[in-house]
Amino acid sequence: MIGVATCSVLDMMGFFAGPFAEHAPELMLLPPDQVDDPAAVDFVLTFKPADDAFAPYPNLRAVFSVGAGIDGILGCPSLPDVPVFRVEDPDQALQMAGFAAFHVLWHHRRMGDFLAAQARRDWARRVGDQSPTLRRISVLGFGMMGRAIAKSLLSLGYPVTVVSRSVPIDPLAGARHMTSDAWHEVLSETDILINVLPLTPETDGILNAATFASLPSGAALIQIGRGAHLVEADLLSALDSGQLSGASLDVFETEPLPDESPLWHHPGVFVTPHVASTPRHISVVQNVQRGLATL
Repeated sequence: MIGVATCSVLDMMGFFAGPFAEHAPELMLLPPDQVDDPAAVDFVLTFKPADDAFAPYPNLRAVFSVGAGIDGILGCPSLPDVPVFRVEDPDQALQMAGFAAFHVLWHHRRMGDFLAAQARRDWARRVGDQSPTLRRISVLGFGMMGRAIAKSLLSLGYPVTVVSRSVPIDPLAGARHMTSDAWHEVLSETDILINVLPLTPETDGILNAATFASLPSGAALIQIGRGAHLVEADLLSALDSGQLSGASLDVFETEPLPDESPLWHHPGVFVTPHVASTPRHISVVQNVQRGLATL
């Protein structure tokens, strides 16, 4: 079978040509400019396709994301009516949990203050606020990622509330489960808010001025969901006013984050370039193999 690797932001062949050749020799993966017969292409491997990425391939049978997200694919105007597969890799959930735990500790223990003190050669010892019981964590979303994050933080001793559309049939022992109907109650009792929601019409722009105003003064945000969840101007206002003490941002409305964005140099913002979790190359290959076997 023949597949095309194409993306507007990633070097797909650079990342995946080798793993496909090694682990899936039955699949031929090509860049668009090496396709001799577009009608022979069975699948496309992508993440953020160009608007016309699918147009050349009349017999396309499936599209595969190289990540857990498929928002950029579903929004592509040339996407035909074919199955779209996302990567579901338990290892990604572990990566996300570790990333979230790091940033919870960063905000809870105010690690940025210690870095600044080190630069001043200032022995700025602070005691009395280290206990995890002193920071209430709320996780928005209870898919594979949200469950792993909540579990890891519970193991560190943090009180964790998980928010989902409905009460899960498999609740996590030790966590407080709340539905989105209790949104404002949850926010009022949250010191660190972690977002791993999917992007839907209901969650688009959910991290906005009203949300930040509902949090206790000095709360922190960890944004590892989708870029469109966050109203960046509202975040900056909340940080400048002191309503929020800090924010860790791994996803953005526009990626790469533009040079002129004030988020780059705001002292309350910790920017990372969409690296909270990435699937292993072998997982991407295996996901394509499994998906094609179902067609």
